[in-house]
Amino acid sequence: MGRIIGILSGKGGVGKTTTVANVGTALASYFKKSVIIVDCNITTSHLSLYLGMYYSPVTLNQVLTGKAKIQEAIYDYHVPGLRVIPASLSLKDLRGVDVSRLKKVIKKLSDEADIVLLDGAPGMGREAMATIRASDEVLFISTPFVPSTMDIIKSHQVALEIGVKPIGIMLNMVGKERYELSVDEVEQLAELPIVISVPMDKNVLRSLALKTPVVLFDPASPASRQFFELAGQMIGEKYIPDTFLTRLMRFFGMIK
Repeated sequence: MGRIIGILSGKGGVGKTTTVANVGTALASYFKKSVIIVDCNITTSHLSLYLGMYYSPVTLNQVLTGKAKIQEAIYDYHVPGLRVIPASLSLKDLRGVDVSRLKKVIKKLSDEADIVLLDGAPGMGREAMATIRASDEVLFISTPFVPSTMDIIKSHQVALEIGVKPIGIMLNMVGKERYELSVDEVEQLAELPIVISVPMDKNVLRSLALKTPVVLFDPASPASRQFFELAGQMIGEKYIPDTFLTRLMRFFGMIK
């Protein structure tokens, strides 16, 4: 049975979709896991755009209207082991979509992959709530500022009421400026652990322009290393950066 992990945020623009694309890619490319990433942000779908997928005949929208099966909406990405279920980019495909069916259709993916990552809508609307209910676990994405942290508090409370296990918070776009909240301050406010801090990294913006995850565009960049680290934490495996020292250690059989 595969794990279904919702990636959620209180506000938009904090890097939720970027996280789904990069962690999913890291799990498949580095850790050799079977991964499906799903765009559950039906009204403002972006995941396929991040990956350069502009045409998908069958999407999650058709599944939620009962016109297609979930397996028909799965597309192979060019990274072996990574598959994508996009939401439609067309406004007309919002007609008849029933997000209350999301949990039922997502559960059918538990035998299809080791890890299923759900890119949820921001906030606490119907789409976000449906994503929480469809998840076994949730990871919250926040920036080191009060507004996004306060929204995580609300989302955390809802997840606990529904009975979904919180993994913790990924703190994103960290610049280590004096006016930012510290890790301790975010943990105290949200009453959740910070599992990883991803630094502000221009390579992420460059990779978005090229429609490719930053872990592929520049695996050694500061943000990429943290995405790899987060992927390893999720499955209890260690990420070892590819450096001259690690290549030498592999040569002498000191590490795998």
